[in-house]
Amino acid sequence: MSQTDPVCGMKVDPGKTQYKTVYKGKIYYFCSSKCKKRFEENPEYYLEHGPVGMV
Repeated sequence: MSQTDPVCGMKVDPGKTQYKTVYKGKIYYFCSSKCKKRFEENPEYYLEHGPVGMV
């Protein structure tokens, strides 16, 4: 089952991506290290506003 990258909105397969982080007890998956880094810098922004498109 795919997940949505919270930064760019791309569909991500949790079984295939190496980019993930845990925030407030939930695992978030990312398409790239760039999206993962942006999320970790300001997770509340992306959780409140949603994906902002390709970065």
